[in-house]
Amino acid sequence: MRQGRPYWPHIIGIFLLGLIATPLMLLGPVPLKIAVDSVVGSSPVPGFLAPLLPGWLTGSSIRLLAMAAGMQVSVVLLTQVQELAAYVLRARAGEGLILEFRSSLFRHVQRLSLLFHDSTGTADSLYRIQYDAPAIREIMITSVISLLSATVMLVVTIVVITRIDWQLALVALVVSPFLFAFARTYNLRMRPQYRYVRGLESGALQVVQEVLSAFRVVKAFGREDQEQERFVGHSLLGVQTRIRLAFAEGAFGLLVNMTTAIGTAVVLFVGIRNVQSGVLSLGELLMVLFYLAQLYNPLRTISRQVANLQSSLASAERAFQLLDEVPDVMDRPGARSLSRVAGEIQFCDVSFGYQDVGNVLKNVSFRVAAGTRLGIEGRTGAGKTTLVSLVARFYDPGAGRILLDGIDLRDYKLASLRGQLAIVLQEPVLFSTSIAENIGYGRPGASRQQIVEAAQAANVHDFIAGLPEGYDTLVGERGMMLSGGERQRIALARAFLKDAPILVLDEPTSSVDMATEAGIMETMERLMKGRTTLLVAHRMSTLEICDARIELEHGSIISSAGNVEVGSGLAVDAT
Repeated sequence: MRQGRPYWPHIIGIFLLGLIATPLMLLGPVPLKIAVDSVVGSSPVPGFLAPLLPGWLTGSSIRLLAMAAGMQVSVVLLTQVQELAAYVLRARAGEGLILEFRSSLFRHVQRLSLLFHDSTGTADSLYRIQYDAPAIREIMITSVISLLSATVMLVVTIVVITRIDWQLALVALVVSPFLFAFARTYNLRMRPQYRYVRGLESGALQVVQEVLSAFRVVKAFGREDQEQERFVGHSLLGVQTRIRLAFAEGAFGLLVNMTTAIGTAVVLFVGIRNVQSGVLSLGELLMVLFYLAQLYNPLRTISRQVANLQSSLASAERAFQLLDEVPDVMDRPGARSLSRVAGEIQFCDVSFGYQDVGNVLKNVSFRVAAGTRLGIEGRTGAGKTTLVSLVARFYDPGAGRILLDGIDLRDYKLASLRGQLAIVLQEPVLFSTSIAENIGYGRPGASRQQIVEAAQAANVHDFIAGLPEGYDTLVGERGMMLSGGERQRIALARAFLKDAPILVLDEPTSSVDMATEAGIMETMERLMKGRTTLLVAHRMSTLEICDARIELEHGSIISSAGNVEVGSGLAVDAT
């Protein structure tokens, strides 16, 4: 209900338009009754119309028939206009609701920590945003409004039929308890099944996402057929469940339609007997039969929408579960902003572990002065990337503190803190836009001249200028139209443009050849000047430009050199 608040005026408008359908429905059989009873027969026009019709009109059967025909066309026209207005309003509100909900989910997913995404994967979040989110439209627009409108129409129709013949109204309503009993049983059994099938479909999407993300590996090992089998295996479970659900939905529809058919048959039998006995006129019986169809339509609608609601509620439940995830890394109350830090970094007995894994870092303590170029070495799995990720607050320590200029990182606002860092990863991340937009990603609003200067500083300007479209060249998905060295230089240009006081370089040359590495190293050395730098590398040659080093093994510092203090007695109070 809160999620749909911006569109409540639209929803109320849809409901009011739905209410207009009720009097239009009631007018539907009136022209037929006039034609049968007042034109063919000799009965007077219905009582509610008599004061509205002049005598010259009711005095001629031809004019009365023409009036009935005109009334029939007018009712149909008004009904169609009402349906058109409701359709447009439903489309406007429904699409707006989906966009708002998807935007909320996407915004929230971006706030969730890497720990959440590492443990759940991206495919499930993608499925919930793209395929579960539209459930809010089905609930708020289709199901709820239809239920309310059908309930109003049901009540009004019962009142009208009762005024015509209370016996027929009673007979017609006998089937209602059976319909609601069917719906109740269906609801209890089906929602868990819908929830289960959403999970299966999400699993199939995960297979597609994994294969397309690692397409080169799949092709290199010739695993296309095996991945196809894996996808079909996951999808087949969903298909089988969907078939069972379709059978259950069909059986439910069969029960509802057979129940209303029996009710209609009984009303027809009793109604004909009443016409034969003179209790009802033929026109009144035709009106009752028309209203009976309108009575059972709301009953069918209520039963069907309550059933359909289970599928939508299962999807909405999954989407709101994602929205209810609490970010692990958040701003503390009263967190402070930063202008530009000096760059002194201190780890105070820091320990950290991932879910279901022991501590990756264990009581790590060291301090580097502002402007220090710290090299971090160690074997694979020693905790190097985890250490620099903690500096960026991608995660928070499980124990201990990390200080920046003597202040706990958690006392800074996240956006402000990350504005002090420029990060270049082992696998440079580029977006499927132009080279200029990728370089300018770290500083929104940067001018073209600033972007060119950053590219020149990263020694990539000449390469870019030689491209047919220059800085407007599209790099393709994840920058795959460029070589590894070119992508890395563009990532370095992005770091130059951001001009942050702290620089994090995580294995920036591990995926390039020696000649390319030499050029990148020269660029990095200029980028490091005057900045606190954390450089993670396997190659000892890469760390030669650092003035301090620490070596990690099994999450602990085992050696250090240069301008770095190591030890557990370094902790200071935050000021």
